[in-house]
Amino acid sequence: MSSLEDRREPGEEGAPGRDETEVEQLDRNLSELLQELRVALPGVQVLFAFLLTVPFSQGFPGLSDFQRRAYFVVLALTAVSTVLLIAPTAYHRVLFREGKRREIVTYSNRVVILGLGVLALAMTTAVALIAHIVFDEAAAIITGILALALFVLLWYVLPLAVRRSG
Repeated sequence: MSSLEDRREPGEEGAPGRDETEVEQLDRNLSELLQELRVALPGVQVLFAFLLTVPFSQGFPGLSDFQRRAYFVVLALTAVSTVLLIAPTAYHRVLFREGKRREIVTYSNRVVILGLGVLALAMTTAVALIAHIVFDEAAAIITGILALALFVLLWYVLPLAVRRSG
């Protein structure tokens, strides 16, 4: 029987002492990814649904052209992140029982990372827009920079630092 390291995905650490075949590992990876999506998707869907109602609110016509454009950017980014975060489900369904588990896991991992990045941009823009409406341009810029820094730090820099430290 081959060693555990021979059964790991390229670049994957694997849990010490885990004795699983490649198929078992792919099944576990897909299951873990789906569990993570169950956390992310409801928030994205609620944000998207809320954004779809905003133009029908009484205060929307009072927004400046800049604010309406920023709102549309938030809406578009949220729609794109929704598409990206739901894409693994469609991809899996189309390739179900085709023996493409490795391709499903690889594609899904990439598209979810991209979707989370787009979601971070959407939420950053939304926070900056609200700061612009409530306060002013300077507050919007500062708030947007701080929000983006927080997303980048917690969602990308820290996990990548842990990954590199091995």
